Amino acid sequence: MNPDFLQYQAQTSPYPLGMEISHALGSYIYDNNNKKYLDFVAGVSACTLGHQNQRVNDAIKNQLDKYSHVMVYGEYSQSPAVEYCKLLASLLPKPLEKTYLVNSGTEATEGALKLARRVTGRSQLISCYNAYHGNTMGSMSVMGFEERKQPFRPLVPDVDFITFNNEADIQKITTKTAGIILESIQGGAGFIQPENDFLLKIRQRCDEVGALMIIDEIQPGFGRTGKLFGFQNYNVIPDVVILGKGMGGGMPVGAFTASAAHMDLLSDNPKLGHITTFGGHPVIAAACLATLKEITETNLIPQTLEKEKLFRSLLVHPLITEIRGKGLMLAAMTTDPEITNQVIFKCQDKGLILFWLLFEGCAIRITPPLTISEAEIREGCAIILEALNEVQIDY
Repeated sequence: MNPDFLQYQAQTSPYPLGMEISHALGSYIYDNNNKKYLDFVAGVSACTLGHQNQRVNDAIKNQLDKYSHVMVYGEYSQSPAVEYCKLLASLLPKPLEKTYLVNSGTEATEGALKLARRVTGRSQLISCYNAYHGNTMGSMSVMGFEERKQPFRPLVPDVDFITFNNEADIQKITTKTAGIILESIQGGAGFIQPENDFLLKIRQRCDEVGALMIIDEIQPGFGRTGKLFGFQNYNVIPDVVILGKGMGGGMPVGAFTASAAHMDLLSDNPKLGHITTFGGHPVIAAACLATLKEITETNLIPQTLEKEKLFRSLLVHPLITEIRGKGLMLAAMTTDPEITNQVIFKCQDKGLILFWLLFEGCAIRITPPLTISEAEIREGCAIILEALNEVQIDY
C-alpha cells in the first residue's frame, strides 16, 4: 500500500483496501502491477456504464472545450444542465418535473428534507431503522443506525423512525409530519425490498395527513432494478425523489426532483432557500445527460432483469442462504460475517472486486455496471464459488 495514501489522505476506516489503481476500462480495474480485476461493485453502484464509457467521455471532453464553471447554481442558463433536467422530466411521472442539481446524494437528501419542511410548515421527519441517506448532519439525522450517529450528536431534532415493511408503524405518520423518507429498496440494511404494497400504503397515508413522501433513489436509480427508478416497480409516485450515484456515470453528482409548485418555494421567502456553488456544473451535467441517454436509448434496463436471473442461477452454494435485491442491485447472503469477509478478500486476490453493505455484515455486495456481459458474469460467479469452497470457519 502506498504509504503517502495513509499519511496524507484522510481515511474512512482503519483498514482501507489500499489497491493502487493504474487505469480502468469497461468492467475491469487495473492496479499498478497491471493485474486486472473484474468489477462487481461499480464504484458502489456509481459507474452505471462501466469505466471509460465512450459516450460519457466524449460528452465530458466536448464540454471542457466550451466552458467549465462560470457561475453559481441557478443564475445562468447552461445548456447541459437545462437539457438534462428537461430529459429527466420527460422520463419521470407527473408531477415530478423540476430538478435541483447538487454535488452528491447526501446533499440531495439535505435539500429534500428542507423542501418537506418548507412545503408543509411542519418540523417532524420520519425515516426507517437501518436506513442510509448520506452522512452529512441532516442526512445522518435520518440514518437509522444509532452506532454511527452517537459520536456526532446532537443532530437535527424532531426525527422519528419506523420499521421498513411494518404496516402498523405507518400510523406514526400524522398531521405533525413534514415528510417521510424511504429508500425504494433499503441498501445498507441488506437490499430489502418493500413487501405487501408497503410503499403504496405509505403514499396513501401521506395523502391522508398532508405529509410529503420522499423516495431515495440514490442507489436503486438509473436502471439498476429493471426500471429507470426503483419506485416504478411498486406502483407509487413520491412527492420528492432523491438521485445520485449512477446518475453521472462515475462523476460526482446528486439531485432532488419534485413538482414545480413545490420546488419554486425554495427560490423565495426566503430567497436563496437552497444554494450551491458547483451544483449543475456543466461538465458533470454533460456526463449525466450522456449517461441518461445511453441508459434510455439502449436495452440496458430490461437486460438487468435477465442478468439478475443469470446471477441467481449461478450463485448456488451451501454457504449462500439467499440472493436479495432486484436487477443488478444484489446481495449474496451468507450465514456469518466472517464468511463474507473471507469471500471478499479471497475474491480480490483472485481478481474480482466485491464489497460490503453498511449495516448487514452477512451480505456480499454485487452491483456491477449495467454493461456487464454474460461472459463476465459467469467469470465472476465462478471466482465467488471458488472462494466459497476455500472458506474456513472455526466455530
